[in-house]
Amino acid sequence: MAERRLHGLQRVLGVNALFSTAYGNVGSSIYYALGLVASFALGLTPVVFVITGFIFYLTAATYAEATAMYPEAGGSSSFARHAFNEFASFFAAWAQMLNYTITIAISAFFVPHYLGGVAQVDALRHSPGDIFFTIGLIIVLSVVNVRGVKESAGVNIGLAVVDFLTQLLLVAVGIFLVFKPQVLIDNVHFGLAPTWKNFFVAIPVGMIAYTGIETISNMAEEAKDEEKTIPAAINRVVIAVFAIYSLLPMVALSALPVHQDASGKYVTQLGLPEDQGGFAGDPVLGVVKHFDLGFLQGPAEVYVGILAATILLIAANAGIIGVSRLVYSMGIHRQMPDRLRQLHPRYGTPYVGILIFGGIACIAVIPGKAEFLGNMYAFGAMLSFTIAHIAVVKLRLSQPDARRPWTGPGNFPLRGGRSLPLFAVFGGLFTLLAFIVVTALHVDVALAGISWLLLGMVIYPIYRHRQGLDLTTTTKVAIQGPVVEHEAEYESVLVALDATQPYSKGAIATAAKLAARRRRGIHLLVYMAVPQSSPIDASFPEAEAAAESIIEQARLQGGRRVTGHIEKVRLGQAGRLIVKEARALHAQAIVAPLPPRTGGTLFGKTLETVLAERPCRVIIQSDPETKPPHRPAGIAVPT
Repeated sequence: MAERRLHGLQRVLGVNALFSTAYGNVGSSIYYALGLVASFALGLTPVVFVITGFIFYLTAATYAEATAMYPEAGGSSSFARHAFNEFASFFAAWAQMLNYTITIAISAFFVPHYLGGVAQVDALRHSPGDIFFTIGLIIVLSVVNVRGVKESAGVNIGLAVVDFLTQLLLVAVGIFLVFKPQVLIDNVHFGLAPTWKNFFVAIPVGMIAYTGIETISNMAEEAKDEEKTIPAAINRVVIAVFAIYSLLPMVALSALPVHQDASGKYVTQLGLPEDQGGFAGDPVLGVVKHFDLGFLQGPAEVYVGILAATILLIAANAGIIGVSRLVYSMGIHRQMPDRLRQLHPRYGTPYVGILIFGGIACIAVIPGKAEFLGNMYAFGAMLSFTIAHIAVVKLRLSQPDARRPWTGPGNFPLRGGRSLPLFAVFGGLFTLLAFIVVTALHVDVALAGISWLLLGMVIYPIYRHRQGLDLTTTTKVAIQGPVVEHEAEYESVLVALDATQPYSKGAIATAAKLAARRRRGIHLLVYMAVPQSSPIDASFPEAEAAAESIIEQARLQGGRRVTGHIEKVRLGQAGRLIVKEARALHAQAIVAPLPPRTGGTLFGKTLETVLAERPCRVIIQSDPETKPPHRPAGIAVPT
């Protein structure tokens, strides 16, 4: 924990960023969950989403309390480690691995359906066209993540906000144009449409709309003031999701009501496959197609279809990133062979794990059964949620005096200063019942899911035995930490160097002159960009050695007054890191070399951010070998 409080991890995500990122994952689920739930629940689909929304509220409270208590990546796996032991942590992580793998498969599977619905290409909406497209998409995303995805956090957050606002607009327009309470009442035929069996099956299936809550927990190590921002972000997600998911199904069942087909069976186009004239593959687009928007109808359909495909693409990519981080974390805790977490020698990503689980996602898509994917998703998610609830209850009983920055609502006092978290107790009962239902009523899901768990139960003990470890003791692989110098807090000149660029003698020389005039020392910040598909604390031995070499060269050149440390930062965040470091040091000047010109700007994104948010004088040093024509050797920018 000490290195996190110092310079080990850069916390750059506030409440809004956490909320937007999480909603981007949770909000994407409605684009396929709506059709899957409607295929089972028919006219009771809105009721199912209200019930699952309440269960989600209880689950969110569990994640908020546990993540604020232990702000580290891992979600239910981390909670189980602290509450029980390493074996319980592995079991939860293995269930999470299934979640991420199915997330990749199911999110990617619905992309061609929305694109086909917009472009009116039937081949993309049916087998085998949708299967081939999905497999190709997963392969491309896997390769991109192996190379180190350079996605823009700002773009993702922007798309999440646009997605939320679009869903709100659809609800508002739908209520005005098509919402009819009497139609919703007429949709329901208790015990017949839907049958009670299908109604109860629809509840765990409906929970797939909320499983993105793990996202916030996995970003805990990158959050600002995590004890406050994480619970606040989770609460915002709960409110936003419940508002959308309780109203949009009502609009959808008003636009596409339940009716009897030629055989007398009760159906809704919302849950029928495309080859039967339904919209199970693109339910939200199907709803929009039944709005009467006049001249705006065509543009509205194109907009919603493309937005849905984009959001689902981002969700699939997030699943691959989640897999890569989880594989690395499990390897670090010696839960699976080191080979799986091995980083690519050039790109620094856990490529073996990405390719293996990307391949498993491709295999899961081959049957072309959306319902199977949804039920498998529910299987893994309900298991993970149940473990999280049990872990919070155990922590309350076994560690009553532990610091809890945030506690969930509804607590029953016990003897000895203990308390029973009723939200976790009831949340655990509901998710356990949902897990039992989805397992008991679907033989294919039971076989696939239990086989997955048994495979993990074979791999884990064999690997631990070969490592000479027992099954329950937490043993973490030693990772070389960043270099930290406390004296840096009192220095006045900050030099910022990119670990991937050549050592800049000119920058150190300029800093030495400035420090000499002010009789102060020099602190060197060497930053390393970590790909999104790798954990922020991943080990990169070669790159870290190169960064340390830069610090040593600076010390040889500048003498004892030079101190330095290495920071790992997400792609695109280096500029804010430099500004934050300068403010923390109360630096009077920032010195940085002019980077190679690779884009349309002279300074590049990092220096442009520093210049835009500069807290002090900024001096950009152009070394002779990189000096552009007609530019001075040093460019000074005042505060």
